[in-house]
Amino acid sequence: MSLLDLKGVSLSFAGSKVLQDVDFNVPAGAVVSLIGPNGAGKTSLFNCITGFYKPQSGSIKVDGVETMRMKPHQVTRLGIARTFQNVRLFREMSVLENVMSGMHCRTRAGVVDAILRLPAQRREEAAIRDFSIECLRFVGIEDGWHRDAGTLPYGWQRRVEIARALATQPKLLLLDEPAAGLTAGEKQELIALIGRIRDERGVAVLLIEHDTGLVMRISERISVLDHGVMIAEGTVKEIQTNPRVIEAYLGVEEGEAELAG
Repeated sequence: MSLLDLKGVSLSFAGSKVLQDVDFNVPAGAVVSLIGPNGAGKTSLFNCITGFYKPQSGSIKVDGVETMRMKPHQVTRLGIARTFQNVRLFREMSVLENVMSGMHCRTRAGVVDAILRLPAQRREEAAIRDFSIECLRFVGIEDGWHRDAGTLPYGWQRRVEIARALATQPKLLLLDEPAAGLTAGEKQELIALIGRIRDERGVAVLLIEHDTGLVMRISERISVLDHGVMIAEGTVKEIQTNPRVIEAYLGVEEGEAELAG
């Protein structure tokens, strides 16, 4: 069964077609990669899924629920979380506060509860803090929770962003170029972390990534966008040998080498 299902999604800006009749799905519990040349429309597709962009036509369903007219926070409540190409942390807030902010969509206490510090509000705040710490430990950050997020090394900031996304308790995690700027060692740790997110948390993962070696190692299925059109979908082997995909990646010989990782 598909956790995420897109049918005929089309998006244009000022008459320029960004996505054209895109059909796409992510099964529950799967790791799926979305690849393609720069400007192919990958991040725009993420923005449509998360409610930041509103396609002119098509259908987007999460667990069978239509989300095309939902606001981003409503899509998050349904179980969609994401990270961004450029790390977007609250740099002046602590690491822990950043992750706790991800649980806002799951809170129940109201303004009055917070002002009066009622028992229900205090219990909820404690639960949020404990779960946020657990998310940080899950991504491999055991301490430094009270440091300002902007003071962390870049690789750690990436992990904090993933922890914050996990704090929303998602069914599907969207990772937008999570390996960008990471060292070779950090990329190996990222591969392991993505596997644990799927295996231990039961969360499906959809990632955009230009590191094709990483994509080929982690993906169960790969979809390829080119100029807003979905040109191929399949297993790693099927994508590596697909002529249209190879052509989209810089030409036949260079493309074959790149897709081989």
